Amino acid sequence: MSDSYVVNLRCADKSCGTEYEKKANYVCEDCFGPLEVNYDYQKIKKDLTIEKILSREKNLWRYKELLPLDAEPTVGLNSGFTPLIKADNLAKKLGVDELYIKNDGVSFPTLSFKDRVVSVALSKAIELGYDTVGCASTGNLANSVAANATAANLKSFIFIPSDLEESKIIGTSVYGSEVIAVKGAYDDVNRLCTEVLGSKNWGFVNINLRTYYAEGSKTVGYEIIEQLGWKAPKNIVVCMASGSLLTKIYKSVKEFEDLGFIEPNETKIFGAQASGCSPISTAVKNNWPIFKPVKPNTIAKSLAIGNPADGINAINLLKSINSYSEDVSDPEIVDAMKLLAETEGIFTETAGGVTLACTKKMIESGKIPRNESLVLVITGNGLKTQDPLVNNISKPYIIEPRMKDFEKIFSKEN
Repeated sequence: MSDSYVVNLRCADKSCGTEYEKKANYVCEDCFGPLEVNYDYQKIKKDLTIEKILSREKNLWRYKELLPLDAEPTVGLNSGFTPLIKADNLAKKLGVDELYIKNDGVSFPTLSFKDRVVSVALSKAIELGYDTVGCASTGNLANSVAANATAANLKSFIFIPSDLEESKIIGTSVYGSEVIAVKGAYDDVNRLCTEVLGSKNWGFVNINLRTYYAEGSKTVGYEIIEQLGWKAPKNIVVCMASGSLLTKIYKSVKEFEDLGFIEPNETKIFGAQASGCSPISTAVKNNWPIFKPVKPNTIAKSLAIGNPADGINAINLLKSINSYSEDVSDPEIVDAMKLLAETEGIFTETAGGVTLACTKKMIESGKIPRNESLVLVITGNGLKTQDPLVNNISKPYIIEPRMKDFEKIFSKEN
């Protein structure tokens, strides 16, 4: 870009606010709080218009002034702008008036929302001069870093828990990355990556590049607003692993309000977790100021982060807007995956099952009003996590190639 809209990095703790240069840095040296990108919003307001956004390619970079690059983007030029689907069939099942599905399960190139954050992180890595990148991942991030790094001619090292779904291991290894399976949970993997970073000049997308990486999640919110005709929905439900996606989508709504692109709509955002790994939801339900780390035990492996990096931020946000977070069991996750497929023809991974199952519970409990607009953010594709469904769906009929055999079945079905 000819002009940069990023001023610097700044400690997210308002009582601290220490400022830092625009480098690969993610933690405040004074208070150990997370860093955030400090934008020149006055300059953005002067230069960015709805007309300018509409004139651009339909990818995540149509909002580039609100993303943390100083140069033109180099990764993710075909990522983003996934469908927003009016889900009338599912709405009837849930008993709500207006329901939409933001389907990042068809994101390019690796079928999850992680393609957004990785596009931003790797574009920044190239800008900062890195030739090697890495990540700690529960699966989707591994796929996306491997694919996008290969396309960008970057070397990559991908660290994953050793019990990850086979489909996600294959979906990472196929791109030629160095894949390291670590015995332990995600939090063990992340600790090892932090140690590796101490001795290697690499760009770890969700460690030293995390401040930039997380900003990519805002594009989900920007797109929802644009696709609704430049208005924000009343309610949004988002699954949580680290908690960052929830906080950044809410930030995107507030940014568009502050820029005058939309009227304030008092949008509420709700969290969703699996009961087998629900540190944020448990804290919200019990009105705790901080979460208690847990050892994950859930089929929703992409959400299995027991010590979430942005957990406290998510808790504080949900409390500040008087919102809520729910959690659901593994059987409820499977039922919700099937419900979404059977009503809207959308095959979501387990994380999407968490989102829908939690939404159902929050509608039934009155937390989410039935007569207000509602968007569910589906973050990944079911082709990545088929194992939980193997013993939970109908088996195909097996018949001889004879018409009478088919008619026997047809008569049973009718």
